[in-house]
Amino acid sequence: MGELDDNNWLAHEKPRDGQIEMISACYSSLENGIPHLTSAPTGIGKTAAALAAALELASKSSKKKTILFLTPKQAQHQIVVDTVIKINQRNDSANIRLVDIIGRESMCENVDIEGNCDCKRNQNPNLSFNPEDEVRKYILESPRHVQEIIEISKSHSTCAWAVCRSAVKDCDLLVCDYNHLFIESIRERSLISMNLELEDLIIIVDEAHNLPERVRLGMQRRLFPEMILNAKSEVEEHLETLISTKNENLSKSIIEYKWTLDVCKKFEKVLSSKYDDMFLQVTNSDQDELHISTDSVIEWFTKSITHVNESGEYEKLHISNKATILLSKFARFLSEVKVDIDEGGINEKSSDLLSQLIEVLIKYGNTTAISLIYDVNFGKKGRITSSLLDAGLVAGPVFAGVFGAILMSGTLNPPNMYADLLGIENSNQSIHKSPFEDFKRPILVATDVSTKLSSRNRINTQKIQKHIYSIAQNTPGNVAVFAPSYKLLTEFTEDLFIPNRRKLIEDRDWSKQDVTDLLVKLNEAKRSGTKPIIFGGVFGGRLSEGIDYSGGILDTVICIGIQNPVPNLLQKSYGSYIKEKFGQSNFWRYANSQPAVNTILQAMGRPIRSMGDRALIVLLDKRNLDRTYSICYPPNTKMNQVGNAEGSGRFTKRFFSKVHREENI
Repeated sequence: MGELDDNNWLAHEKPRDGQIEMISACYSSLENGIPHLTSAPTGIGKTAAALAAALELASKSSKKKTILFLTPKQAQHQIVVDTVIKINQRNDSANIRLVDIIGRESMCENVDIEGNCDCKRNQNPNLSFNPEDEVRKYILESPRHVQEIIEISKSHSTCAWAVCRSAVKDCDLLVCDYNHLFIESIRERSLISMNLELEDLIIIVDEAHNLPERVRLGMQRRLFPEMILNAKSEVEEHLETLISTKNENLSKSIIEYKWTLDVCKKFEKVLSSKYDDMFLQVTNSDQDELHISTDSVIEWFTKSITHVNESGEYEKLHISNKATILLSKFARFLSEVKVDIDEGGINEKSSDLLSQLIEVLIKYGNTTAISLIYDVNFGKKGRITSSLLDAGLVAGPVFAGVFGAILMSGTLNPPNMYADLLGIENSNQSIHKSPFEDFKRPILVATDVSTKLSSRNRINTQKIQKHIYSIAQNTPGNVAVFAPSYKLLTEFTEDLFIPNRRKLIEDRDWSKQDVTDLLVKLNEAKRSGTKPIIFGGVFGGRLSEGIDYSGGILDTVICIGIQNPVPNLLQKSYGSYIKEKFGQSNFWRYANSQPAVNTILQAMGRPIRSMGDRALIVLLDKRNLDRTYSICYPPNTKMNQVGNAEGSGRFTKRFFSKVHREENI
């Protein structure tokens, strides 16, 4: 790679501590065509490092390579755009062309069920220039934030989303969501429409610790009676449209959709009967959930699938290759249904949802990697949810097919676990030490409290509240409190009063604007010296991941409990699958303890954003010291212990009296 100090793709004149090592490790893996997984804590500048490695490789490739920077949240796009702007400014010869794109619903004001928008409704047809070309030129001449693109597209009465997609073929770097690559149906449409080939992509996956769950959630499908009723109505409407056109060329399609409608009607009756049985079975037991075998659901479909025999009569089929072929055809016909909808209608057609479910059953139904669970608590008679248990079945082929890949996160720990979960068979891995000095971010563990179910009682809750009170009273600035759930967050903070503090507690209905307002208030409290704020959120939520509390606006982070997965039937199925595939020794860590600790690590990383920052981290659960969880923290993590609220208050007071934030470092 040459002398890194002179590298054209660095965003800053002076590399940060550990940044050169990360660039070298990532570039070496890319050069050898091997995915690189790196756990790189805040402070290294992992976005800039990953981009430097990817841009260097792309610049040396004989064939054009496009870099896809994939994020789980829209808020994380800005740092990528800002970093590329710095690279272009630092090096006059660099002109990285960037496209920043988000979901269509966020870029177009009105999108109908068929995926059409009305962004061009006010466009003047007599213009002397092409508005789309003007916006495309604007996008490619300099890196733009997506909101800038949306605004100029509105002024030109054109579609920001469509223009961005058309500009991708000429860009060097595309910033987008995971779904563009890791949801198969979206990937196929996106890559084709943007003229991209999988083998010509260099992908950077940010916050990659989220990817296994995001892939599995993206493959979830549902089945319930109302969905079939709606799908049947959509097929009827589509069929009526075909018949009304009186086009002889559509005669075959009319026959096909008469058959599709017939299958929908029969399946509606079969499913209604099965739902009655499941509803009675569950309501007569002590459980809310019921496992449903994949074979059973496929059999329900095949009972409804018919074909025309030589006598021209419909004939029922049993499970067979022929039934599977017809079931696949049924799914395809459903996916091609076109219907009119009222303004403000639902986002997805039920015929599409049913088609997607069938495709998943056909693809994974003969494996143990799919779980179907009936839950009585949804809808009138409950619903069935199908869940893919193995993200690697989807992600593995993607990583094998791209030109190169970097997966990074401050909590991609241990990297080999994520390689396993994502189906990456051959990879290089690196773990980078935090550049922040330990004394600037001490970790304090309270040994007298826990949120373990057997430990929950009024006395334990009061002890936790006393710790929060004592720590907040001895913290000069703002305090964040995170808990495993909104229910527990309310339990610990609802009746908690702390003098001279403003209390703000997140709820499920908070919007992006609510989060922005909180950041403004935190900054105002720090800058003006008004009442400091204590606020609460949940692990894995919008306040504990992906938000940059920069400028030293956060002094203390308190993490209550450990967010272990709910022990429902899906989690039990997932645990059994992990045990079967990766062994008993990895089972608990892969399925439970490591994901739980990683949500804590994400929250712990919020306050330290620059070299001059300092913050206190408090863990209010003694289980963090147990080997089950302690091994999930980064190597050499030092945990100080305190046995009561008075001790935590004294520790807090000593820390802030001795360690002060250093400006402009």
